[in-house]
Amino acid sequence: MKVTVIKPKRSIFHINWQELWEYRELFVVLALKEFQIRYKQTVIGVLWALIRPLLTMVVFTFLFGQIAKLPSQGVPYPVFSYAGILLWSFFSTAITQASSSMTNNSKLITKIYFPRIIIPASTTIVSLIDYLIAFGIIFGLAKYFDVPITSSVIYIIPALFGTWLLSLGVSFIFAASNVKYRDIQYALPFIIQMLMYATPVIYPVTFAGKYDWILKLNPMSGLIEMHRAAILGLPIDWPLYALSMGVTLVVFLGGYFYFKSVERYFADLI
Repeated sequence: MKVTVIKPKRSIFHINWQELWEYRELFVVLALKEFQIRYKQTVIGVLWALIRPLLTMVVFTFLFGQIAKLPSQGVPYPVFSYAGILLWSFFSTAITQASSSMTNNSKLITKIYFPRIIIPASTTIVSLIDYLIAFGIIFGLAKYFDVPITSSVIYIIPALFGTWLLSLGVSFIFAASNVKYRDIQYALPFIIQMLMYATPVIYPVTFAGKYDWILKLNPMSGLIEMHRAAILGLPIDWPLYALSMGVTLVVFLGGYFYFKSVERYFADLI
């Protein structure tokens, strides 16, 4: 009889790619399950993925475009803000849902073995699907406000990849921490709200003037600026994107290794 012995790896810096590949089907199943649960028993279903960023854009256009008169780099403010809101919604929704993913799957964690990191990672994929659904609105806005969509739109891919990588790193930290400290799920919405105003979602990074270097340390700044520039055909700030990707890589690796360092205790604490 074949016996499989499960034991911790010698080092948290060990990444078993083969094991992750072997559990790829579970990754897909968990992502589909999360997608179904998110819109279960809702009247309009996945249309919420369109309505939420669209309504946010309408409110921000009134408050910050019409009343506060924030600059929008010569682009109609609704299109300018939606290009930022779209990517921010992907990031914020991903980490919000992933933060409670471990506790939501407690029965699965305590009964069978599989790479625990699959749980928060699969949750972020659902937010990516929401992003793709909501992205179609940008073409309608561009046509209505006569904003041309050029070939530079292809650069949303590296911006989107960087945002997904960053959301993974942050999700690993919050998902692991929430297993022991349930206060995380209550504090996270407030943290996200504050972070949004420290990110050029509703204004360009140049709006900060001589303090723009503070904004540039926020990895989402370069990612949103690139995402917006790709959609609107504006010049891309490649040095800012490179800085954001550097910080993103540090956050991703830090989040991954933190998650691996505490995952052995999940079954006992959850």
